[in-house]
Amino acid sequence: MTPLLDVQGLSVTFASGASSIAAVENVSFSIERGETLGLVGESGSGKSVTAFAILRLLQPPGRITSGCVMFEGRDLLALPESEMRRVRGAGISLIFQEPMTALNPVMRVGDQIAEALLVHDAASRAEARRRAIELLDAVRIPDAAQRARDYPHQLSGGMRQRVMIAIALACHPPLIIADEPTTALDVTIQAQVLDLIRELTSQHNLALLLITHDFGVIAEMADRVAVMHRGRLVEQGPVRQILRAPAHEYTQSLLAAVPGMKTRERS
Repeated sequence: MTPLLDVQGLSVTFASGASSIAAVENVSFSIERGETLGLVGESGSGKSVTAFAILRLLQPPGRITSGCVMFEGRDLLALPESEMRRVRGAGISLIFQEPMTALNPVMRVGDQIAEALLVHDAASRAEARRRAIELLDAVRIPDAAQRARDYPHQLSGGMRQRVMIAIALACHPPLIIADEPTTALDVTIQAQVLDLIRELTSQHNLALLLITHDFGVIAEMADRVAVMHRGRLVEQGPVRQILRAPAHEYTQSLLAAVPGMKTRERS
């Protein structure tokens, strides 16, 4: 079976004057439909750069220097930008690390969800407004119809992240990329948001690329894990296998940093 997403030999460099820095080097992995792959590593290891490269959202001076990104049978790196815009949101959605930087501060949250549908011609304007309220309800925001009229600053951090999840789900994309989706939240809210992501991806049979520095999150959420260190993938495989017998010393050090790791493994 052909994977939903198949990344092969992806490399990204950041040029500075006459020199260039390799941020991602020869990274290869795949994700099947309905599967959750955890991409784990320290801050600066290249995880987010990989995600932005897949979606072709790298900002200069970053550029993709090699590789291919096959999604539903097409190489995303070879598509014209007009086609790529159709992929973003409808084919692959991104849940950002910090919602306040991703949400429009002067636009009501219901309108922002509706806009995701309108951009892809997925609904009429009236239908998009109705669907926005349904999505807010689906991500467990109470009084969804009233909250749809709120601006981002009127919501808590956890609520804003739920709005981001609602936007990501709006067009039923087969793949969601979640880039450190709980970093800015307190521990209790983190658990609620992760439970919500897991429930909704399972319910809709969505594939998930979950980017995190926390192996505890990987143990609870992922089917497979890819470990990233200094721009390279050093180890990947089923979560249970990696937890039981991590082969690379970097993976071992990440696991050693998580208190009570064994108690957090999924049953």
